[in-house]
Amino acid sequence: MKKLAKPLTSIKPEYDFVVIGSGYGGSIAASRMGRTGQSVCLLEKGKEFLPGEFPDTLLDASKEMNFVRGKSSSLENNGLYEFTMGNGINVFKGCGLGGTSLVNANVSIKPEERVMQDKMWPEAIRQDLASFEEGVNRAWDMLKPNPYPENKGGYPILKKTEAMRKSADYMSAPFRLLDINVNFENKTNHVGVKQAKCTNCGDCVTGCNVGAKNTTAMNYLPDAYNHGAEIFTSINVRYVKKFQAYWQVFYHPIGIGRDNFDAPLLFIKAKNVILSAGSLGSTEILFRSAKMGLKVSKRLGMRFTGNGDVLGFGYNNDERINGIGLGKKGTDSIANVGPCITSVIDLREREDLEDGMTLEEGTVPGPIRSLMPKALIAFSRLAGKDTDRGIKDYFKEKYREFRSLFLGAFHGAVAHTQIYLVMTHDDGNGTMKMDQEGKMSLNWEGVGKQEIFNKVNGEMFSATQALGGTKIPNPTWNNLMNYDLVTVHPLGGCGMGDSADKGVVDHKGQVFDGENGNTLHEGLYILDGAIIPRPVGTNPLLTISALAERSCKLIAEEKGLNLSYGYETAPNSVGEQVSGTGVQFTETMKGYIGLGESVDYEKGFEIGKLENNTFEFTLTIQTDDIDAFVADASHAGKMIGNMIAPSISQEPLSAYNGVFNLFVQDEGDEKKKRMNYSAQLISPTGQEYYFDGFKEIKNDIVVDAWKDTTTLFITLYKGTTTDGIILGKGKLVIKVTDLLKQLRTVKALHPTSKEEGRRAIGTFGKFFAGNVFETYFKL
Repeated sequence: MKKLAKPLTSIKPEYDFVVIGSGYGGSIAASRMGRTGQSVCLLEKGKEFLPGEFPDTLLDASKEMNFVRGKSSSLENNGLYEFTMGNGINVFKGCGLGGTSLVNANVSIKPEERVMQDKMWPEAIRQDLASFEEGVNRAWDMLKPNPYPENKGGYPILKKTEAMRKSADYMSAPFRLLDINVNFENKTNHVGVKQAKCTNCGDCVTGCNVGAKNTTAMNYLPDAYNHGAEIFTSINVRYVKKFQAYWQVFYHPIGIGRDNFDAPLLFIKAKNVILSAGSLGSTEILFRSAKMGLKVSKRLGMRFTGNGDVLGFGYNNDERINGIGLGKKGTDSIANVGPCITSVIDLREREDLEDGMTLEEGTVPGPIRSLMPKALIAFSRLAGKDTDRGIKDYFKEKYREFRSLFLGAFHGAVAHTQIYLVMTHDDGNGTMKMDQEGKMSLNWEGVGKQEIFNKVNGEMFSATQALGGTKIPNPTWNNLMNYDLVTVHPLGGCGMGDSADKGVVDHKGQVFDGENGNTLHEGLYILDGAIIPRPVGTNPLLTISALAERSCKLIAEEKGLNLSYGYETAPNSVGEQVSGTGVQFTETMKGYIGLGESVDYEKGFEIGKLENNTFEFTLTIQTDDIDAFVADASHAGKMIGNMIAPSISQEPLSAYNGVFNLFVQDEGDEKKKRMNYSAQLISPTGQEYYFDGFKEIKNDIVVDAWKDTTTLFITLYKGTTTDGIILGKGKLVIKVTDLLKQLRTVKALHPTSKEEGRRAIGTFGKFFAGNVFETYFKL
């Protein structure tokens, strides 16, 4: 099993570039900056999913669903499927290594030239569309889009595609197969990733368990890895600050138990920061950064757009569609469902740009198919409009509904349902705001009442009429729900502009410094859908990617960096080999340090207590392979975390390059063992320190077992090694309440099964208890 993400404890304290997010913008930034030879760190909030690990049942999918109102203030929420409920519009997006590319419909389609010539774009882009086209070509070369291969390589003509052809003929509208980021042959791709061919399972939008979908986890991210970028997951970035010549990125590691101890944020230093957390994520981070003193444009949070997204259904058609994904029923054989989207009725070539739209078919992913029979019947009764009449047709429709209810979604009315995704041009006047408590809200009341959505409704009716079905609009698009919309393509919030008066970033994504003028923050960029200042009228992934490619080239040129694009050095296999199951836990210890004391720990403790020089840490300790850890005489693990020492630094110190040794034999005394702790410390004001500590486990009095295993003797040095000047010595202890919290943080890392996870934790527990017994009770 190979992964792109490194263990949390491998994060370094400083990089040339820190990229936040791993969707199209972030993965491109990590790949391209890595190719310039710079040190690159990519931080992703979500988890890493390998093919075969995505949910394939409703129960598994429900565990990955994260519902938030605005943006959640919780630091720990971390589901693959994130639903943000706003006022007037709601957002669905992906959260994992690969961003929304993990759960989108893979469509690569260029925006109309009229869209790119709109005056909402900076003049530098409008006057040089060739640079945008070059970005399109770069992205195309990496993502490898291609049309569904009808009647080639064993792939059948799909019934949902044939139905779209029939709808297009009825509407006298242009139809074509779309270029989609899906692989249709077994191969090792251009960046060294082994990919299987598509099996037509239809489960693209809950995560491709085959590995055929060309997400950024299959191309840009492995390419970044191949060029030295270090990738970390489950990292919730909160804000950025500028200090002297560096940026500081403050973050919370998710799922390691630091929240149990109310531990402060950690931070790393960067010469350059690229925000690519998506329209909602990047806007939120910039809002938080502004609260911490960063000067930004007043346009922050404005010009949010749902890209004119409309979801609808052509329910219970006379034509069979097969638009239901297989989920757990998926096999290696080529099925008759097909990728999520394969074709389009392109209605963009209209006199008025704002009236244009793209109408695409889709599939319902297998994990949620059991919900569809009852849901579609209810929606059809609530808001459906039948497109044909007649007593014979009526009984046929009722019979198909009966079959779906009793036989499931692969039968009857649901199997005869076409799913539509339409993209058009809303007015882009949504807003995002952050309140005093740090919660962000998404506001756009009445957006669904815009006239364009009535026009979309009419086109979906026509497409459904050709098939003899019942047109069902977006279930929230009704008077009872105030015509709310749902978008899967959130754009804007940090829009481009020619100055801070008109946008949050310039034409290459660099953030404006202040509320007006053209002054820019050196080294701070946003590269994702947040910078797009208007709807693009079709699937936006290629537009986002092209702009990111363009910006990366410009950034490299400005900084005098050489950016190459070849694949000559691509290896045959990519990723970190994970061979065993690790264990991690988070520990808090508190005590005192005596500044100026360089010899005696107890004396330092007493001096520190007298002077109230408190010292505490919250450290997470990880072992990559518990069996190797137990077998190794040094029993070395890695540590990361923070330390709070007000007498040294007013703000918490971040601890990196930490090493932990458990029960190491004392060379001078066979009855004595040690637990060693050491780490480099950095302060937000740029000071560097070195921490060294040990617990002494010795067979003197049995009742001292508790005291010895919970007391740490510490030394603090100036500089980055023990060669520095000793600043002080002292002692830390574990409180019983903190120990109980610590026990809740013990978890297995990358286990292959629940049983393997329990075994790894058991092995660690036996090793710890066995050493205590051997030291204190062995005769």
